[in-house]
Amino acid sequence: MAYKIAIASSNGINVDIHFGAAQSFFIYAVKDDGTFSEQEKRDVPETAESSNAANSSNGGCGKGGAGCHGNGGGCGQGAGISPKVELITDCRCVVAAKIGFNVIKQLERKAIASFDVETTVQEALEKITKYFYSIDNHKSFSLKK
Repeated sequence: MAYKIAIASSNGINVDIHFGAAQSFFIYAVKDDGTFSEQEKRDVPETAESSNAANSSNGGCGKGGAGCHGNGGGCGQGAGISPKVELITDCRCVVAAKIGFNVIKQLERKAIASFDVETTVQEALEKITKYFYSIDNHKSFSLKK
C-alpha cells in the first residue's frame, strides 16, 4: 500500500524540530515495495503562524515555546483542528522531535500515526517503512536488522 510520511526537520537530514515549531514538513512517498523518496516540502501557511502568534498573546503559547510544551498549531486550546494537522491529512504518519498531547489527539482523529523521535531522517524512514510493511503484510515485526 503506497502512502506518505511527513517529517519535521530543519535540514532534511535529522528529525530535530518539534511539531509545534515546524514551519514546514518534508513529505516522503513510500511505494508498495517499501522504498521511499522525497516528494516535496510543504510550508505551513501564514494563517497557522498568525494563529500561533494570537495564542502567544492569549496564554503564553507560541511556536513551540516553553508555554506550549511542543503542542503548537494552536496548542489544542481552540475547538478547531490545527492548520499544521490539516496540511498533512494525506499522510499516513508524521515524525517530529516532539509532539504534544493535544496534537496527537488531533492526528489520531484524522487516522495519522505520530512518532516523536530524535534521529536521522533516513533511520526514521527505514524503521517506519519496515513497521508499516510488517503491519500491512501481517508479518511479525522486529527493529533488529
